Amino acid sequence: MAVARGSVSLLQGFRHVCNKNRSKLPSINCNGLPSRYQRCQYASTQGLDLDEERPQFPGSTKAQFTLSMDFHLPEETPGIPVYRVMDGEGRILDPSHDPQLSKDTVLEMYRKMVMLSTMDGILYNAQRQGRISFYMTNYGEEGTHIGSAAALDPRDMAFGQYREAGVFLWRGYTLDDFMNQCFSNDLDYNKGRAFPVNFGSKEHNFATYSSPLATQMPHASGAAYALKRAGTGLCVVCYFGDGAASEGDAHAAFNFAATLDCPVIFFCRNNGYAISTPTSEQYRGDGIASRGSGYGMATIRVDGNDTFAVYNVTKAARQMCVTENRPVLIEAMTYRIGDHSTSDDSSAYRTRDEVDHYRGNSPITRLQRYLLHQGWWDMQQETDYRGQAKQQVMEAFRAGEARKKPPLSDLLTDVYDTMEPHLAKQTQDMLNHVHHNKEQYPTTDMFTVEK
Repeated sequence: MAVARGSVSLLQGFRHVCNKNRSKLPSINCNGLPSRYQRCQYASTQGLDLDEERPQFPGSTKAQFTLSMDFHLPEETPGIPVYRVMDGEGRILDPSHDPQLSKDTVLEMYRKMVMLSTMDGILYNAQRQGRISFYMTNYGEEGTHIGSAAALDPRDMAFGQYREAGVFLWRGYTLDDFMNQCFSNDLDYNKGRAFPVNFGSKEHNFATYSSPLATQMPHASGAAYALKRAGTGLCVVCYFGDGAASEGDAHAAFNFAATLDCPVIFFCRNNGYAISTPTSEQYRGDGIASRGSGYGMATIRVDGNDTFAVYNVTKAARQMCVTENRPVLIEAMTYRIGDHSTSDDSSAYRTRDEVDHYRGNSPITRLQRYLLHQGWWDMQQETDYRGQAKQQVMEAFRAGEARKKPPLSDLLTDVYDTMEPHLAKQTQDMLNHVHHNKEQYPTTDMFTVEK
């Protein structure tokens, strides 16, 4: 048997997948990688059966030689199936896939989804009235939030795009917290310095949103790598949309996570639109899930309007992450019923009939039907709870709106340990301005020139 000699780089050029031929290569040892990556190195094919010869290129570990010149055409590749548990009427299709959640848990999931929808309606209208500057609704995607959040450990670190308010709600972020952030008042976690709806909370293990698309994705891979090194037994979940998947940061995040075996769940909310760009113009492949295998990630596609299906796949994905230290890609197929944001008018690029079609298959409607079938809910309870939800949201809304703005003393803090001279000068200029225009600044502290 001939074994390549010379430099390490030359030796690496002769890697060979030889599990079938281990007995013929007794002097070759595997390199100790996880079993799914193991391959023996430095072996040639001399002495092996021609039928067992494999390509010896380091760029592919599973390829075989062929004499057929066949191009792999995406239009001829079967689509990745969509996993579901319930049909559109809220009926369990296969009892073996029923997550067997308790009545109290399912009711809590439903109430959180209704509360989120109620809050969306009030804050959307508030922006139209000029009472807040900006808002983004979550209509149609509530099931992706609540189903996934319920399946995670609340200590798992979460990174979001900007449309995952339901995850915050499930983790205990209060209505007051939402209002304080949207009004940028003195109780806002971010001290009034973040864009509206850019929620974040260390207490709830959720990194603050960053408006530019996909910037959270490489951060999530890095955080997952750190959790693995620390041996915490936790994972990271990274939410993003189909539009964000077109950003370069998505590629970097996927590749780092796969090659470094990071315990991260990449959760794609494929809602059909990247602002006004439909998926038909966003990509040509079979959605986002089709990219997973190319990066070496376990991948699944799920009905994002089926809260139980989302729960099941997220729970299973988390188990894979923490036990095998590997990334998982989930593509949740859903639909954005609302406008992209209060800066958008979606009637300019889609029809009302299209929106109404998907509205009738929303995750809230489907879970409500399940509860009715089970006898755990009735329409009187529905009416009563929606009234209670509106009252609770309005109470928090009025309280948040009434509070003063954050102290101006926070404006230039939390960056440097000792304020830099140029910032000190800017602070003094600001103090002078505020001192002469006090009536324009209803903050919780009022500067004096000496302060």
